[in-house]
Amino acid sequence: MNRASDLDVTWRKSRHSTNGGNCIEVGDGMPGAVPVRDSKDPHGPALTFPASAWRSFVVAVRAGDFDTE
Repeated sequence: MNRASDLDVTWRKSRHSTNGGNCIEVGDGMPGAVPVRDSKDPHGPALTFPASAWRSFVVAVRAGDFDTE
């Protein structure tokens, strides 16, 4: 696991993120990989996913595959 502060990426969170700070941020600038961190702990750990896996996850979220209501 990487420390988020050690990664040379530009961090961003979704413009739809309005839930009071319980957010994740993704890093741009790692070819072939997507680092993810907790926005409340910007110097803490970051998980890194293959870009193809991250794309599949985002498609599933947008399709409502994880909706519980």
